[in-house]
Amino acid sequence: MFCAAFSAGAPRDASAAPTVAPYGSWRSPISPQMLVQGAVRFGDMSVDGNTLYWVEARPEEQGRYVIVRRTRDGSIRDVLPSPYSARTLCNEYGGGALLASGGTVYFSNYADQRVWRIGPHDAAPQPLTPEGKLRFADFVHDASRHRLIAVCEDHTTSDDEPPNRIVAIDLSSGNITTLVEGADFYSNPRVSPDGSQLAWLAWNHPNMPWDDTELFAAPFDDDGTLGSARKVAGDLEESIFQPAWSTDGTLHFVSDRSDWWNLYAERDGEIVALLGMEAEFGAPQWVFGITTYDFVPDGRIVARYSQGGTWRLMWLDPKSGKHETFDLPYSHISGVHVAEDRVFAAAGAPAALDALVEVDLATGTSITIRRSSPFEPDPENTSPPEAIEFPTDGGTTAHAFYYPPVNRDYRGPAGEAPPLVVMVHGGPTSASPAMFRLTTQFWTTRGFAVCDVNYGGSTGYGRAYRNRLRDAWGVVDVADATNAARHLASQGKADANMLVIRGGSAGGYTTLACLAFNDVFRCGASLFGISDLALMVRDTHKFESRYLDRLIGLYPQDEARYRARSPIYHLDGFDRPVILLQGLEDKIVPPNQAELILDSLKARGVPVAYVPFEGEQHGFRKAENIIRAYEAELYFYSCILGFTPADEIEPVEIFNLPR
Repeated sequence: MFCAAFSAGAPRDASAAPTVAPYGSWRSPISPQMLVQGAVRFGDMSVDGNTLYWVEARPEEQGRYVIVRRTRDGSIRDVLPSPYSARTLCNEYGGGALLASGGTVYFSNYADQRVWRIGPHDAAPQPLTPEGKLRFADFVHDASRHRLIAVCEDHTTSDDEPPNRIVAIDLSSGNITTLVEGADFYSNPRVSPDGSQLAWLAWNHPNMPWDDTELFAAPFDDDGTLGSARKVAGDLEESIFQPAWSTDGTLHFVSDRSDWWNLYAERDGEIVALLGMEAEFGAPQWVFGITTYDFVPDGRIVARYSQGGTWRLMWLDPKSGKHETFDLPYSHISGVHVAEDRVFAAAGAPAALDALVEVDLATGTSITIRRSSPFEPDPENTSPPEAIEFPTDGGTTAHAFYYPPVNRDYRGPAGEAPPLVVMVHGGPTSASPAMFRLTTQFWTTRGFAVCDVNYGGSTGYGRAYRNRLRDAWGVVDVADATNAARHLASQGKADANMLVIRGGSAGGYTTLACLAFNDVFRCGASLFGISDLALMVRDTHKFESRYLDRLIGLYPQDEARYRARSPIYHLDGFDRPVILLQGLEDKIVPPNQAELILDSLKARGVPVAYVPFEGEQHGFRKAENIIRAYEAELYFYSCILGFTPADEIEPVEIFNLPR
């Protein structure tokens, strides 16, 4: 069944007073098309001398990952011609698909997962590794031995538990030699400046890299193989992140041994803390190639750190401990790379779109290199994030960012509170930043309030906060999302009868769990969300195949707990409408997860909509699908909440919609 047809209406006279109109019905300056028109998403970065390379995911090019180059004089051009796409599927989530060194660009090509290269005078990329079922990521150039070193995931014999190794790829022949093997996972192979040693991270099931990782180092033998490895750091319940060698050969890394991801160095066989702060210098290693710090030629370290969900940039003298935070307008910073006297990073701000930026180390000033969208935010139509800490179950508090509805042309009816969209990030070990995002303002400019919840288990608030989700997924996150909505409703910042919840992947699971296990939310949207936890354990890929051991319990020993927290087994209490959006090629959360919910709710008479997308995997990358997903979600909310949006939207079939 479909809702009534919509009328877009006429634009308001800019000189007139704001129009009083129902929340949700406001005409927004942000159309669904603006979410993708000219838009890019920044990925891997690599510095080669004075030249910066980065990867852009472009929805308007069918989600292609394009390598772009910027030289010292500011000129920018694409390096990677169509149809090549610099995206690895190593660990399924990828990352670390790019390395630029000595004027040559090396990358993992999405179509065949081979390593390709393109030199400064090459007309087109040339393959380096042979055809096969190998995936590569996290490259480093071992220049003295004329080879790349990388993480390799071997799918030759198994897609369920493919072996992971650290390998060397000969740049003349493409031959592949194994250097390190035996652990379930590896990352961050890094060659010392003099070429004599290799450092790397390793971890094993059931750990994720933010749980328990180990840092190793080993000398190279004359034949290029490795000698005896020694463990540098990484005890039980310690997460090591981003090992890196400074120019003087000192091995640095980030560890959460103090409860916070802080910077450390190995000196004369001893581990030395460089700066003790209740701040996070690390991040959850969902993808390869994440960098939060780099070295300046004068010996200083430039690092980003997070406090209270806001990221800042500082310089640190690793010997004296002296440090200073740059006065920059950004609230979110990622991908720190140093090129002599400059720092490159991706950065976002509360009232400005995220962009690639360059920071001058001498002056502390920054310039924008490339914006993620041509859209120019209007301050009068921008909803700023407000950090909130609210009471939740167990006598604790949790964190979120609140965005009120803002549109200079409209205001809501007197005495009414706005509908609230509670956003639940994925992971679940991830975090939502305090920054301007078109996807948030899409809702606020239409008259919705938004609450972006960093529930217990999110990163950025220390290890203890991150570990709240141990054995408690489906409990803590559900309580925090629910209590965030109740808290805002009690303050008059949201209508208690118009609460909506949405999330993707792990956030989709929390969305479904909230709808199944309580009646706080009027409706919800699950984007490639999990409905059957046991099914995920049986179906998902290697990287996450034991993730739920810590979040739920051992399977099948704790099968009863899996069933107790799986929405699919509690449909007798699932009477809230939901829209399900799903990529049909998703290997992380397969389509049957959404289809099980669809079939069950259809049979029970609960309003439900299902929008599948051909050619999409975990997350939507194609422009037309991103547009359709947002339009469908808005249409669904309008039908359930009872407002008429200003947008002209192709209807979505909603089963069991009352006439």
